[in-house]
Amino acid sequence: MDPELVLVFPGQGSQKVGMGRAAATSSKTAAGVFAEADEALGFDLSRLCFEGPEERLKETANTQPAILAASVAVLAAALDADTIQRRPALVAGHSLGEYSALVAAGALEFGAAMRLVRERGRLMDEAGQASPGTLAAVVGLDEATVEEICGESGAEVANYNAATQTVVGGAPEAVERACTLAKERGGRGLPVKVSGAFHTSLMAPAAEAFARLLADAEIAEPVIPVVGNVSGGTLNSAADVRADLEQQIRRPVRWHQSVDAMETAGARRALEVGPGKVLTAQLKRSHPGLEARSIEEISETANV
Repeated sequence: MDPELVLVFPGQGSQKVGMGRAAATSSKTAAGVFAEADEALGFDLSRLCFEGPEERLKETANTQPAILAASVAVLAAALDADTIQRRPALVAGHSLGEYSALVAAGALEFGAAMRLVRERGRLMDEAGQASPGTLAAVVGLDEATVEEICGESGAEVANYNAATQTVVGGAPEAVERACTLAKERGGRGLPVKVSGAFHTSLMAPAAEAFARLLADAEIAEPVIPVVGNVSGGTLNSAADVRADLEQQIRRPVRWHQSVDAMETAGARRALEVGPGKVLTAQLKRSHPGLEARSIEEISETANV
């Protein structure tokens, strides 16, 4: 085990046409990941990842399993190439990325995880249509100030991404009001293009329906501790994992707190595994004590 290394997995928003294709081309194991994903879902997800069209890839019910498949494929390719040579001390994922982390930790079987996230995306999309909402990233203000703004506007905190970047969500008028208040206090509110107010109470119907699916899901004890989104602490048992996933859809993602916990546990290097470099860029700003790298930044001969 490498006590200083953590693996982090990206969530929704990191999707792009072509994701995972290089991994599948270079690694038979990664190609097998996509084949298993296609079989689990009963349609050609791999083609959608590799070729698009982009508009269909952006649909929440497709985006979520696509990112999971691409992330696990990149992990498989990295292991095949000995890019990752030792077991990390911890794994974590941002929102949807928590499912990639749970697969990496052995808590969820990949095919079962694919089916779960497909339903997760479908249910979240339905909840967004039934109760229209949106998200905005508030930057330049601390968490306490953003929480005060939410109390005044009717918006809710959706993601604690960094000390001075907090995503808020809710009904469009509430989020618009929150952005106005943020500007008055010296910050900025930046709209996020999503199909619903994810990780807020508007997702309660999706969370309740998803909890019924989770009740029948097989969840194993993680072989690597997973840092959960809901608590920002480690999930060491199957019961911990189930409880976190039951709440995750409608509760804020405590990402900033999760990274704090990883640093406190001794993490000094974070490797982002999956499409894009969103978490890497964010970690370099929010936690400069961590050496944050994306798998895409590592050459074929480098290892961690």
